[in-house]
Amino acid sequence: MAETLKAAIATVLNEPACAVNVAKTEGARKKGCTKQLTPGAAAGGCAFDGAMITLQPIVDVAHLVHAPLACWGNGWDNRGSASSGPQLYRTGFTTDLGELDIVMGHGERKLYRALREVIAAHNPPAVFVYATCVTALTGDDIEAVCKAAAQDFGTPCIPVNVPGFAGSKNLGNKLAGQVLLDHVIGTVEPEAPTPCDINIIGDFNLSGELWQVKPLLDRLGIRVLGAITGDARYRQVAMAHRARVTMLVCSQALINLARGLEERHGIPFFEGSFYGISDTSEALRTMCRMLVDRGAAPDLIDRCEALVAGEEAKARAALEPLKPRVAGKRVLLYTGGHKSWSVVSALQELGMEVVGTSTRKATEADKDRIREIMQTDAHMFDNMAPREMYALLRDSGADVLMSGGRSQFVALKARVPWVDVNQEKHEPYAGYVGMVDLVRAIDRAVNNPMWADLRSPAPWDDRPPAAVVLPPLTAGRCPVVHAGTAPAAPPAAAFVSGPSDRADFEDC
Repeated sequence: MAETLKAAIATVLNEPACAVNVAKTEGARKKGCTKQLTPGAAAGGCAFDGAMITLQPIVDVAHLVHAPLACWGNGWDNRGSASSGPQLYRTGFTTDLGELDIVMGHGERKLYRALREVIAAHNPPAVFVYATCVTALTGDDIEAVCKAAAQDFGTPCIPVNVPGFAGSKNLGNKLAGQVLLDHVIGTVEPEAPTPCDINIIGDFNLSGELWQVKPLLDRLGIRVLGAITGDARYRQVAMAHRARVTMLVCSQALINLARGLEERHGIPFFEGSFYGISDTSEALRTMCRMLVDRGAAPDLIDRCEALVAGEEAKARAALEPLKPRVAGKRVLLYTGGHKSWSVVSALQELGMEVVGTSTRKATEADKDRIREIMQTDAHMFDNMAPREMYALLRDSGADVLMSGGRSQFVALKARVPWVDVNQEKHEPYAGYVGMVDLVRAIDRAVNNPMWADLRSPAPWDDRPPAAVVLPPLTAGRCPVVHAGTAPAAPPAAAFVSGPSDRADFEDC
């Protein structure tokens, strides 16, 4: 592992804004927050995957992966991070290294040529260059190549030295945030900064969720100066150092970036969520209060309260006919990060019972919120094997499983409805409108009449009625035609000897 990569990992693992990290010994801190992987178990994404997840939603730049084709040969629409304009981020650019390139040491030369071709063909505002396991092991210096290409072609080339073997997906998230802090943020100045400029960090606009919140901010006169990284443009990210307040949506992924902005540029941050009515209102109130403290007009708080009152009234009116259909239903929630507590809060507002929630990718602050909301930690699960999830669904009498796509088949096996609330979902559930849509999705799943049919016994599982035994024939008479009783059946050969033999049996 290169010394620069070791230094970057050490930097993000020493996170003073994380209470868990600060409480560790120096030796334990160097090991990070991930557990050792179990051989044969699904491990999730690698550090390279985490870096791509964080940076790919910058939609107008070219994302060039320096690797053999298999690392990124099919990058189109890898996640549901939606764009309101450019689509360049969906194209998977790769240097497509072959065996001869690796053996002969042509990797850096091929990377330089690839940068030249991408810039000439697409003229992006920047190119993000990703190292991978192969090119990190061969020692290709992507920092030097990016520096030379930026000077020669006049386009920023950002090295993302986060190979997969560096660690977990979550570590890749943090290292990508550090890349933005070191190479992008602060390189562009906004033309007209305002006292109501904010950053939103850790929201990736999955299925367009940011678009359900942005109209609320527009009505308050709040501008999202830095969207990191949902539906983001390169210049937006580069100007993030001039925002007045940062809202951190997913602290597990990018808390180091929020803390870095506070230390380097004096931008305070708070953690909030746009899931659920109450949490959305609280996030807006906190944002406006902090903006006023930093110089925004004092009437912003009053306008925020008026907006919250109106939107809550509309949302609750839309939910009124739906609440009786979902109230009392039992939910198993298996997601991660801030959703582990924000969705719990949203469901409890509807009168639903949460029989369990996972704490994957959740910080200690997230877990404290869960304890506060649920009044217990008995229903918190760090990780759950499919067999355990199946048993909990059946034993708890859960009416619905809310999770990511990898768990849907467990729900089907348990004959329980499933609602997708993870990154692969196709419906946005953020903000007031999103909360109504989420309840509609739960209603469609739980009250679908197919589940009653699925859970009822199959027709072929019913025991057939007892066989009816006909009474024996009375001596000398046929009970149907009252003809004489036929003689005993002859051997099989007798049936083919002639028509006269058959005539004896036609009456019975």
